Amino acid sequence: MIRAFLLSLGQLTDPPVLRVFVKSMLVTLLVFALLGIATWWGTQAALAAWLGWHTDGLAAALALFVTILALWLLFRAVAIAVVGIFADEVVEAVEARHYPEALRTARPVAFARSLAMGLRSAARVVLVNLLMLPVYIALLVTGVGTAAAFFLVNGWLLGRDLGDMVAARHMDAAAMRGWRATTRGGRFVLGLANTGLFVVPILNIAAPVLGAAMATHYFHTRNFRKGRA
Repeated sequence: MIRAFLLSLGQLTDPPVLRVFVKSMLVTLLVFALLGIATWWGTQAALAAWLGWHTDGLAAALALFVTILALWLLFRAVAIAVVGIFADEVVEAVEARHYPEALRTARPVAFARSLAMGLRSAARVVLVNLLMLPVYIALLVTGVGTAAAFFLVNGWLLGRDLGDMVAARHMDAAAMRGWRATTRGGRFVLGLANTGLFVVPILNIAAPVLGAAMATHYFHTRNFRKGRA
C-alpha cells in the first residue's frame, strides 16, 4: 500500500489526473456554495414569514455556519462522490502509465454508471455514519474509541467504493461480486489508508483522487500476483 501511495502521489501532477483533481474540487466547492446560498435564502424567508424580520446579517451568519459545518462533516462523502463521477479518467491515466496491457482490455465506464456509483457511495457514507453516530458519541468517554470506530467504519466504506471504481472497467456485475468477496481484507486496508489521508492537512484535499489511483495499483498488483500463483 505504501508503494501504491508513492506511485499515486508521483502521478498527481500528470495532466489527466490534475484535470480530475481540479474538476472535482470545483464541483465539490460548488455543491457547498449552493448549500450556503440555499441556507441563506431559506433563513431569510423563514424569519420574514414567522417573525416578520428582514435581516441579511443573521441569515448570512447562519448560512456561513451551516456551510462550514457541512464542509467539515460531509466533505469526504461529497468529494468521493464527485471523484467517483470522474474516476474513470484517473484509472485510465494510471493504467496508461503503469498497466498498458490492462488498459487495452478495459471497458470505459459510462457517465451514467459513474454518476450512479458516486451517488451511491455518498449515500452509503452519510447513512452509515449517521447510524453510527450514537456509537461514536458513546465511545467519546474512551478517549480513542470514537476515532478508532470512525477509521474502521470509513475504511470499510471507502475500500468498497474505491475498489469498485477500478473493477467496473474490467469486470461485469457477477464478476465484481466475486471479486469483492475475495478481496475484503485488501480493500479494507486500502480504505483505511485513504481514510487516513483525509485527516492529513493538504493531502486531505487530494485524498479522493489519490484513493482512486491507489485502488488502481491495488487492483492490478493483486491480479498480477494472482496470475503468477
